[in-house]
Amino acid sequence: MFGFIVKRLGLALLVALAVSAIAFFLLRLSGDIAVAIAGEGAQQADLDVIRKTYGLDRPLVVQYLDWLLKTLSGDFGTSIYFKTDVATLVFAKLPVTLILGVSSLAFALAISIPLGVLAAIYSNSWIDRLALAIAVFGQAMPNFFFALILVMLFSITLRWLPVSGSGTWLHYVMPTIALGYYTAPAFMRLIRAGMIEVLSADYIRTARAKGLSPYAVVITHALRNAAVPVVALTAVQLGFLLGGSVVIETIFALDGLGYLAYQSITYKDFPVMQVIVLLLSVVYVLLTLLADIANAWLDPRIRVS
Repeated sequence: MFGFIVKRLGLALLVALAVSAIAFFLLRLSGDIAVAIAGEGAQQADLDVIRKTYGLDRPLVVQYLDWLLKTLSGDFGTSIYFKTDVATLVFAKLPVTLILGVSSLAFALAISIPLGVLAAIYSNSWIDRLALAIAVFGQAMPNFFFALILVMLFSITLRWLPVSGSGTWLHYVMPTIALGYYTAPAFMRLIRAGMIEVLSADYIRTARAKGLSPYAVVITHALRNAAVPVVALTAVQLGFLLGGSVVIETIFALDGLGYLAYQSITYKDFPVMQVIVLLLSVVYVLLTLLADIANAWLDPRIRVS
């Protein structure tokens, strides 16, 4: 098990390093930082001074290595637009995105597990068809469009929920539903497929022959084994929720990393964008690593691969 963890950890570090390099070069190629700092109407002489001051006249590889060394030492630079320390700015917004991501994941699991179990128990029935229709509808409809429908219904028509902001738990209800419903179909289909396979296994037939209640057979025996692949998907989907919250946070004006990323893109705040991309990438890699370790602990056969 220790060797498996070391191997996966080394792979995770390589992936994080590669993602940081790709993100750095892509952001540099997307625009001129000197122009972003000086403004569109700046003279060439001013741009040259800015490039020399910030080291932007050096080769990109040298700039990346310098940025990487500073980042590893905890120096994330200063925001061009907000004029403040990037680390302070980013980590102040992180709790909002974490709350939204975790609550969206909990909502997705809360609706996908019962639907998946019912679809498997009543396979090829109207219940199965209804569950699959709900899954297809959630996967096909863009989450920003669903978010606008929620705003029109619960904020404008019924006036039950606030439209924007992050001051109370009510502000998270619609963003959680919009983001969580989009990820629920993947869980539902996986649980349904796993439950159908497990319910036809020999040990399930033995449990039924012993006279165990349907609840004990389904929940205690079948669901626990069918839910093993969900562990890996949960970690991956949480990373997706954290990284994919830009649109939802922008629509509902949640003051999190997603909304900060939108502002940074709008104002070409490259230092902030770079740190957000790096942070979310590292979180995603760590979540995938934890999922691999959890799966290896649950299923020893994985350690051999």
